[in-house]
Amino acid sequence: MKTTKYIFAALIQILLVSSALAQYGEQTYWNADGTKTLEVKDGNIIEINALKNAEETILVSKENLKPKNQPYLEIARFAFSSDKQKILLNTNTQKVWRYDTRGDYWLYNLATKTLTQIGANMPKESLMFAKLSADGSQVAFVSGNNIYVQNLENNQTKALTTDGTLRLINGTFDWVYEEEFDCRDGFRWSPDGKNIAYWQIDARKIKNYLMINNTDSLYPFTTPVEYPVVGQDPSSCKIGVVNVASGKTKWMNVPGSAIQNYIPRMEWANNSDELILQQLNRRQNQSTIMLVNIAKAEAKTIYQETDKAWVDAKSEAIGWDFINNGNEFIWQSEKDGWRHIYAINREGKERLITKGNYDVISVVAVNEATGLLYFMASPNNALQSFLYKVALNGDAEAERLTPDNQAGTNTYDISPNGKLAFQSYSNSYTYPVSGVVALPGHQQISGGTKSANAKTLPFTPEFFRVTTVDGVSIDGWMVKPNNFDATKKYPVLFYVYGEPASQTVKDVFGVGYNRLYAGSMAKDGYIYISVDGRGSPAPKGREWRKSIYHNIGNLNIRDQAMAAKEIFKWGYIDTTRVAVWGWSGGGSSTLNLLFQYPDVYQTGISIAAVDNQLNYDNIYQERYMGLLPDDKHYFVDNSPLAHASKLKGNLLLIHGTGDDNVHYNNAEQMINELIKHNKPFQLMTYPNRTHNISEGEGTSKHLASIFTKFLKENCAIGAR
Repeated sequence: MKTTKYIFAALIQILLVSSALAQYGEQTYWNADGTKTLEVKDGNIIEINALKNAEETILVSKENLKPKNQPYLEIARFAFSSDKQKILLNTNTQKVWRYDTRGDYWLYNLATKTLTQIGANMPKESLMFAKLSADGSQVAFVSGNNIYVQNLENNQTKALTTDGTLRLINGTFDWVYEEEFDCRDGFRWSPDGKNIAYWQIDARKIKNYLMINNTDSLYPFTTPVEYPVVGQDPSSCKIGVVNVASGKTKWMNVPGSAIQNYIPRMEWANNSDELILQQLNRRQNQSTIMLVNIAKAEAKTIYQETDKAWVDAKSEAIGWDFINNGNEFIWQSEKDGWRHIYAINREGKERLITKGNYDVISVVAVNEATGLLYFMASPNNALQSFLYKVALNGDAEAERLTPDNQAGTNTYDISPNGKLAFQSYSNSYTYPVSGVVALPGHQQISGGTKSANAKTLPFTPEFFRVTTVDGVSIDGWMVKPNNFDATKKYPVLFYVYGEPASQTVKDVFGVGYNRLYAGSMAKDGYIYISVDGRGSPAPKGREWRKSIYHNIGNLNIRDQAMAAKEIFKWGYIDTTRVAVWGWSGGGSSTLNLLFQYPDVYQTGISIAAVDNQLNYDNIYQERYMGLLPDDKHYFVDNSPLAHASKLKGNLLLIHGTGDDNVHYNNAEQMINELIKHNKPFQLMTYPNRTHNISEGEGTSKHLASIFTKFLKENCAIGAR
C-alpha cells in the first residue's frame, strides 16, 4: 500500500505544463530547438526563453481562448500538433481516483485563429486523453469507456468502439491497473495515423467493494468500486488494434491467459506495423517482452526475465525508447544484482550500457543524436541523487555531471534535443532552488543553488547509520530538540513506512518535518527519527530491496525495531517514552511494531493501515507476498491482525470511511480483534474521507489536533 508523501510547506516548485501525451500531472513542454518552454500564465500560452533570463513572449493570448458566449478557458494542459499550427487544450478537468484525467477539450487553430470544441456532442467533462494524429487531421479520445475519433476538417465524430460500459473498459483502465501499474491513458495512435492500438479491460467479474456514505443524504447509500483483493482473479486484459477508416478492431493474439497475466506496458514498436508490449505473469516474477505483428495479429517473444521475488513493470507508463534506427530499445533490469540499463535488439540480444556495482535510480533522457544517455544515480550515498551521462554504445564509464557542491537530491527535466535541462536541487539544509544548465557539460545558464543558513531553518536534521544485531547497516535521520542536552533523557517519535513503495530517509529539504504535529516538536522536546530498513526502494542493490519478498510485516518490522534498540544505546533516549506513527503501509508497520515489539514501543498512531494483508488489492500485495493458496501463511502470519492480542501500549487508530485504496473494513477487522482480546485503544474515523484524509472543512487541522493530543498524553513532552 502506497504512502501519502508529505512535503514541507515551504517547498518551492516550478509549475510545468504538460503535453497531452502525459498520463497525468505536470510536465515541461519544450519548443523544437530545446531553448524555450511553453506554459500557461494568466490564461495566456506563453513562450519562455531559457537562454535569456526566462524572457516571456505571449504565443496565444487568452482573448483567443474564449469560446463565444462562454468564459475564458482555464487550461490545465495542452499539446501542439507536429506542424505547430494547432493546439489541443484540456479544460474543466475532474479527478478519476487520483488525477484529473477527465474533462473537456478544445482545439485552437493558429492560422485561422478559430476555437473548436472536441467531442461537443459528448457529455460535459467526459473526455479523456485526447490526442492528435501525427498529421494533425484527427483527434482521438475516450468517453464513457469507448474510443472516438473526430475529423478536424468536417468535425464529424465517429465511435471506434461501441461495447464500452462501466466495467468493460476501452482505452483506459480499472482501479487496480491505475493504482498499481500507473496505467491511465490506454490507447496509442500509430505513427501513420491509420490505426489505434488500445487496451480493453474486462472488469465485469470483479467484485465491488461497497463504501457506505452515511452523511450526504437522509438514507445511507453505497459507492461501488471494482476492487480485486488478494486471491481474486484480476480483470481480463487484451490488446486491440482498430482501423480508423473502417472502425473494425483486430484482437492481438498474445500468448497466455488474458486473466492470469498482466499487460502493464504497450507501445508502437517504432513503426506502424508492430506493437511492443511487456507481459507479467500473475505472480509477477516473470517478465516477457513481445513484438506483435498487427497484420497477422501474432506475438513473438523476444526477451524474458525471471526473478525469485518479482520483476517490476517498465518504469515509464508511456513511451518506449528505441535507438539504432529502431533496432534496439532501452531497458532496465536488476538481473545482475544491480539496476542497470541495457540495450536490447529485436532478436532479444542484450548489451550492458551502465557497468559497476551501483543502481541506476531512473533514466532521464535518451539522446541518440549525441550518442548519450542521461540517468540518475548515487553510488556512494543511497540518500542522494545525481545526474550522470553514459555513451549509448556502452564503451565508456558513466560520468557524473552534477557538481560536488550540489550534493543532495537533484531532479532534471532535459529538453528533447538534450541541449538544456531544468535542474531542481535541495538537501536537508538547502531550500529547493532551480536553474537551467547546458548539457552535456552542465554549465549553469540561469538560476542556480543557494545554500540557506541551517540556523534559519525551523529544525536541522542529522543523518546517521546504525548496524543492527543482524549485521544490517541502516540509514536514518534525526531531528533533535531545541537546546539539546545529551546528559538528559528525551521522548522519541519514530516515523515509519517500511514497504517497497517509498523511502523515508533521503537527503532532501523537508525531511524531518511532521505536518501532523500541531506546534513544534523540537520546541516541545521530542526527538523525531526515521530509519529505512531492508525492502525500502533505496539504491542499495537488488538484495536490499527484494529481501522483503514474503516478509512484509516480518523482516521490515524487525529491522525497524533492531535499529531502535541500537539508537537507545546513545543514552539520551528515554526508553519509557517511545512512540511510532505511520500512514498506509506505515500505519501497518506501526501496528506491527507496537504489537510485536512492546518492549521497544509504548505508543502508536496508525493511519489508514492495512490490518489484514488479505484485504488489499491483488496486484500490489501478490507482487510482494506471493499467491494463494500456497503462500497464504505469509499474508496471515505477517499481518497486524495476527498480532493484535499482544498489544500492551497505547494505540490510536485513524481511518477514513471513504478510503477506496485501503478500505475501512481493515479498521473494523482490527477493532473486532482488539475487542476480542479486551485491548483498550482509541479510534478516530473520518466520514467519507479518502486515503488522504484531506477532504472536508477543518479536516487537516482536526487530524493534526487529534495526533498531537494523543502523542502528548501518552508520550509526554520534554527532557528529564
